[in-house]
Amino acid sequence: MKKISISDLMSIAAYNEQRPAIRQAMMDHKKTRRLPLGPNAMLHFEDYMVMRYQVLELIRAEKISGEDELLEELEAYNPLIPDGKNLKATFMLEYPDEAERKIRLSQLIGIEELISIQIEGFDPVYPIANEDLPRSTDEKTSSVHFLRFEFTDEMIAAAKQGASWTVR
Repeated sequence: MKKISISDLMSIAAYNEQRPAIRQAMMDHKKTRRLPLGPNAMLHFEDYMVMRYQVLELIRAEKISGEDELLEELEAYNPLIPDGKNLKATFMLEYPDEAERKIRLSQLIGIEELISIQIEGFDPVYPIANEDLPRSTDEKTSSVHFLRFEFTDEMIAAAKQGASWTVR
C-alpha cells in the first residue's frame, strides 16, 4: 500500500484554497469506511486518503512547513495506513452523556480485544490493539482504540475471490 510522502502534501495556502472541496470529499469517503457495531460503538477503517487528510489538517492547524517537521508527522501517520496484509481501524466508544460514558467505560475494559473479523472459511482474526500506548487501566477503558487486523495470504486470496466477511 502507498505511504504518504512529502510530495503528496501541499502548502498551507494551497490547502486552504482547496480545503472545502477536500473536506467534502473526505466526509463522503469516510462514510464508506465506517462500520457501526451497535448504538455506541463504531469502527473507522483507515487508508491512505484518510491519513493524508489528517496530515494536511494537522499541517494547517499547527502551521507546519519545515521538512524535518513534515517528515516527523509522516513517520507518525504512515504506520496507520494498511500495508496490504492487514486492516487498520480506529474503534470508538461513543456515549454522549458524560455520566453514562464513565460507567460504561468502566464496564468495557478489554472490549477492544474482543472484536474480530472473520473471512468465510477461516478462523476469526482478533486485533493487535493500541500498539502505540496502553489505552486501558484497571478502572476503565479508553473511548478510542487503534486496531490492526493481520491476515494470511490465504485469507487475502479468499477475500479477493469474494469470500464473505463478518465483523463481531
